[in-house]
Amino acid sequence: MSKKGGKQTETGRKVHVPCKRAKVEASCPSSPMNYDSPDRVFESLIFPIEQEKFFKEYWEQKPLLIQRDDPSVAAYYQSLFQLMDLKELSSQGLYYGRDVNICRCVNGKKKVLNKDGKVNYMLLKRDFDQKKGTIQFHQPQRFKDELWRIQEKLECYFGSLVGSNVYITPPGSQGLPPHYDDVEVFILQLEGEKHWRLYKPTVHLAREYNVESEDRIGNPTHEFILKPGDLLYFPRGTIHQADTPLGGSYSTHVTISTYQNNSWGDFLLDAIPGLVFDTAKEDVDLRTSIPRQLLMQVDIADSTRRLSSFLRSLADRLENTKELRSSDMKKDFIMNRLPPFLGNSSDPLAPGGKLPKLDSKIRLQFKDHAIITVEPDQDSSDELRKEMVYVYHSLKNRRERHMMGNEDDDASEEGISERACDWYFYRYA
Repeated sequence: MSKKGGKQTETGRKVHVPCKRAKVEASCPSSPMNYDSPDRVFESLIFPIEQEKFFKEYWEQKPLLIQRDDPSVAAYYQSLFQLMDLKELSSQGLYYGRDVNICRCVNGKKKVLNKDGKVNYMLLKRDFDQKKGTIQFHQPQRFKDELWRIQEKLECYFGSLVGSNVYITPPGSQGLPPHYDDVEVFILQLEGEKHWRLYKPTVHLAREYNVESEDRIGNPTHEFILKPGDLLYFPRGTIHQADTPLGGSYSTHVTISTYQNNSWGDFLLDAIPGLVFDTAKEDVDLRTSIPRQLLMQVDIADSTRRLSSFLRSLADRLENTKELRSSDMKKDFIMNRLPPFLGNSSDPLAPGGKLPKLDSKIRLQFKDHAIITVEPDQDSSDELRKEMVYVYHSLKNRRERHMMGNEDDDASEEGISERACDWYFYRYA
């Protein structure tokens, strides 16, 4: 992806207007990640850019390139994932499609080179060397503790799911055609070098992934080489493509992504139904019937005016509402996020102290992994269900299932209590 301005890149290409660079000298801390809190983890991830500056100037707005000249940071990044890690992981049972893809960009299109069934490392390496295929490894935090540790803290920081993929590309090759994603992207360069080109978005803050043709995206707005220890951020919707320069070694980077389907529009779709439901209990107008044959009409101008009136009433009610009831977003986050990184702690999930009483003060050991909601009693079939206080937590979530979809969706509601988040409920007066 490219830069702006009149300088030359290491590939000899003319550079365009540069995206903001933050040059980090060798004074960077030898231990780059600070795990004292989620806030400190993100702070150390984007060092030396301050968080306030990042969210004011870059988040959802423009790319940020942080180039680091520090061997200790480069060595730490390399420890996150290496090509040789795949050899050991393949022996544990990886599968094409689910865990690994191998692909190459040919004439602007993605060509998938996957085999069937289990991954054989020697065959995978042969396609990597001979067919110049890029290895895409899905969600390495399932296997690599340090990525689990980073992403678990970032999920606490953002309040949103945080996934990752590793891309390993041989020299003189490109894995994916120009495209944009529906996530905020942080790229950490682990091994080798990669040549990036970024382009002006055709869809700002895109809600879906899409491939773009070369003749539509125009000239790159940013172009640069990522080296080990470097970090690149760009917002969702940013068109990008990357290749490994010819003549060098292979390139490895990890893409950490977040904020998929986490916009105000998504929150409104999630929260407004509950607001309408609660308001209809008190507003008889919302309980009156819609006009006859409304659903079969083309011209609904009169009904549109009525709907506008209802929406204004809902907006007035919203001004005085202290809490919006989330239907699915909270549960989805808690159900599917990473469990706490526990390291070598022995039985850290065992409760401590005496059993609490009604008037006891309690301390949550993993407060960043719990949410409290007020909902109708889920065990009652009565039409007038009493409201309950539910505490959802992610302490029993399975790390190996993180961001891999729900294979057991048929029992998703019951699975909340058994698999992802037990609940504890008390009568709500």
